[in-house]
Amino acid sequence: MSTTLSLDHQINRFGFWSVIVVVATGVVAMFFPLDAPGGFAAEHTERVAWLSANRGAFIAGWLNQIAMMFSLSAALACGAWVVAGRNPLRAVLAALFVAMATMAFIIPKFIAVWTIPLLADTITAGAVGADLADPLLRVLNVSIPFSLYTSFDYLGFWLYSVFALLAAGPLYGDTKSAKIAAVSLGLFGVIYQILMVALFLGAIAPADIEAYFIGASMLLLFHLVVMGFVFKRTMPSSS
Repeated sequence: MSTTLSLDHQINRFGFWSVIVVVATGVVAMFFPLDAPGGFAAEHTERVAWLSANRGAFIAGWLNQIAMMFSLSAALACGAWVVAGRNPLRAVLAALFVAMATMAFIIPKFIAVWTIPLLADTITAGAVGADLADPLLRVLNVSIPFSLYTSFDYLGFWLYSVFALLAAGPLYGDTKSAKIAAVSLGLFGVIYQILMVALFLGAIAPADIEAYFIGASMLLLFHLVVMGFVFKRTMPSSS
């Protein structure tokens, strides 16, 4: 097996298993809370009390989110490798946007694991720095779509959508799975850009941001599942 063939096999296999990890962590995510009950509508004092009482489950849920995000980015990066043979420049640019999206995502998720529990504990205990911790926790609300925290998440998805616009065309191939993967990826990229324009023009109310944008992101997850078949099909023979 040549070096190029071996690398191609390893990347496609890595992409395939990254998809499996995304699906597995997605299932695990259903069993861990990511915010206090009520989310957007929860009172600040209720959120502080809940975070303090459910510290372990909250951290575990966000650690799982970190694993899911890294696996998702890995799968998309492997998808850029798949299209490199048809359009190397677009593949490189697409991989660059995945890397930037990963950086945008890891910031708020690390804050959820490290900073938010410490803020809640400090406020609850009335310890030194509680007067600073209280407004910081409000700014880092994980459910309000216009908080500093969630802004990084939506930035990450926007960067994913730029990746989608770059990779969708070259991904369109001869197999049915490649065609479906390309179309679903392209739809995600286009719809997300349209939603961004609509938001900037005031056509989407803040309370509806999550429903619209997370709904559009389901196309990305569908694309990922289909890409599992693409990775499987494009693994070179080990012979």
